[in-house]
Amino acid sequence: MSIRPDAESRSPSYGPTEPTELGEPAEPGEGADRGEGAVHLTRHGSVAHITFDRPAARNSMTMAMYRELDGHVRALADSGTERIRTVVLRGAGGHFVAGTDIAHFQNFRGADDGVAYERFMEGVIGRLEALPIPTLAVVEGAAAGGGLLLAAVCDLRVCTPDARFGMPIARTMGHCLSVANHARLIAHLGPARTKNLILMARFIKSDEALSCGFVQRVVAPYAVDDLVKGICRRLAEQAPITLRVTKEAVRRVVAADGTRPDEGEDLLREAYGSEDFKRGVRAFLDKERPQWEGS
Repeated sequence: MSIRPDAESRSPSYGPTEPTELGEPAEPGEGADRGEGAVHLTRHGSVAHITFDRPAARNSMTMAMYRELDGHVRALADSGTERIRTVVLRGAGGHFVAGTDIAHFQNFRGADDGVAYERFMEGVIGRLEALPIPTLAVVEGAAAGGGLLLAAVCDLRVCTPDARFGMPIARTMGHCLSVANHARLIAHLGPARTKNLILMARFIKSDEALSCGFVQRVVAPYAVDDLVKGICRRLAEQAPITLRVTKEAVRRVVAADGTRPDEGEDLLREAYGSEDFKRGVRAFLDKERPQWEGS
């Protein structure tokens, strides 16, 4: 759940997720507001659509939304590649995902909360990455923080000219990524661009994302739907076993750079347990520039 400013002070809780049924088509924006938000799963023929639906907050993800996403991914994994041949992920309201709702972090009391959060996120992101069905991220507007990671673990990415990809944690919150998530970004962007992205807290625009191969196409908003349909048709024509084992082979190669699941826990504890992290969260929520002290 998302912890609001008036909530009782306690460490965040990460409840279990359960598989969900493939739903009927729902209109993006339906049933979502700036509160918990929603993640919809719909099916059109052999294509499943996952829609991040919290447009008033640029689809920043609450814990409830992450759990809902994870339940949908589990349901898709159980459905088999015979029913679903492609999964398309897209945000409502002109943005992909602008990261995790920072209100969630305000009741973190120390490094243990940060480690628990990263373990929870690794479960969600890792299961999406391991889904045995090709995934396509359609990015409009912001794909930042957790949104960048969700796009990165998809197999293919297309975007509109206004898309921006970033990980501005050095400017906003002062925490860090897990070693596994560093490995994922390095696999796509290389070590130099990954460090430049994070250390300089900058965003990659659509033309740079295309030139470095992170996205496969940049198209005008009016052409997105036709492009997505074409990609889904082409994927449906390919041998599903080849697609499935290729996805898994690449995932294993990338995961090898992340080493053990607990690799880098000392780094997580150093960042999440710092006073600077608390300063960053407070400053972000107060819409002020954080004053870093390196402690």
